[in-house]
Amino acid sequence: MDKSFMSFVEEKIAEQLGCKKEEVYMVWQCKTLQNIKGLFSSDVPQANGLYYEATYNGDKGELYLDTYKKASNKAIKVDL
Repeated sequence: MDKSFMSFVEEKIAEQLGCKKEEVYMVWQCKTLQNIKGLFSSDVPQANGLYYEATYNGDKGELYLDTYKKASNKAIKVDL
């Protein structure tokens, strides 16, 4: 299931970006029971800093694909 999840999501993102499926990559994935969540990205110019969160709901057989763009990246000093 994990490989078919990854392949399906890469295909859908490639369709949105107008690029090859091989130009989309998975950054992170987690599976809990019948649910899978993954973060995906691409280095193609049309991605323009976008990243994607895909969530598969195994109970409903539905895939949710959210698109995000990083707004900021700040370093915060922490004394723990």
